[in-house]
Amino acid sequence: MSDQDGRTGSAVRREEDWGRLEDGTPVGRWILQDGPLEVGLVEHGARLQSVLAPDVDGRCADVVLGFSDLTPYTGKGRSFGATIGRFANRIAGGTFELEGQRVTVPATDRGNAIHGGPHPFSERLWSAHPVEGVCGVRFSLFSPDGDNGFPGGLSVHVTYALHERTLTVTYAATTDAPTVLNLTNHAYFNLAGEGTGTVDAHLVQVLADTFLPVDPTGLPTGEFRSVAGTPFDLREAVPVGYRVEQDDEQLERGKGFDHCYVLADVPGGRRAPALAAVVSEPVSGRTLEVRTDQPGIQFFTGGSLAGTLVGAAGVPYGPRTGLALETQAFPDAPNRPEFPTTVLLPGEEFRSVTEFRFSVG
Repeated sequence: MSDQDGRTGSAVRREEDWGRLEDGTPVGRWILQDGPLEVGLVEHGARLQSVLAPDVDGRCADVVLGFSDLTPYTGKGRSFGATIGRFANRIAGGTFELEGQRVTVPATDRGNAIHGGPHPFSERLWSAHPVEGVCGVRFSLFSPDGDNGFPGGLSVHVTYALHERTLTVTYAATTDAPTVLNLTNHAYFNLAGEGTGTVDAHLVQVLADTFLPVDPTGLPTGEFRSVAGTPFDLREAVPVGYRVEQDDEQLERGKGFDHCYVLADVPGGRRAPALAAVVSEPVSGRTLEVRTDQPGIQFFTGGSLAGTLVGAAGVPYGPRTGLALETQAFPDAPNRPEFPTTVLLPGEEFRSVTEFRFSVG
């Protein structure tokens, strides 16, 4: 199946049977082509599977960590490039109070809930359709009331749209009962190309004055800590490897960076889409800019990658072979009234936009 959107050099097509689930259900892969970029998307997990981007000499490489077939995505690689929900990041003890009622969801990480539970959105098969008039695909999922313990029937849509060098990800959701929601994308990037080594030489800038320190289980302590005078000061671009190796308790707890940076003034949290982070790789000349309307961005340098998964280039993914820039609400927000709310009520629509802009220079 293919769909031309009317612009020169722009196309959307679907590989009908890219893989199959254990029950034999076929899973499709979508390819967006516009300008110099080609983007691969997979219906399982509504995930970003690949981004082929040129370097300063015009040579293309895949700058997203991923796999060439479905199997790893249904196992230990389920978070790679996936849409994360219902609640990205952590909820303390897997419990919170909502509308005067105590809600309990499965705790799967050091006593806390993480990334939506044991069968999260990243493991679901989403329906997908091309978007009329743009080079894009819309993924849709219905999460029933009680799904992984979360209340409310939730309708979720994630749209990927490619225009020249920018991949825009738009999230939308409605609910029929009060619930909490925190959606993000969990792609790992390596601008030198996946399988080429670590991201230690990448220059990273995060435009935030404060970050959220974590306890030994990865939960935010509630403190808004200034980045000034700490390894977390990324207001000017610095090499990832230089900062990760510094002696710091927070870096030890995250096995490197695994922390939420505060992008918006609290308590409101929402803001107009704005530049949040810039990553560049000196040899290839590739640069990635991330813009978002979300209040936080989780910067993760992949310290937990253990080399047990082999990527599309045939190289194991070890620590710091990719970095993630997850635009989202603050972790554990349902238990933190000082954090921007993640409550979604009937009659409301959750909408959020994140842009990944690739360039060379």
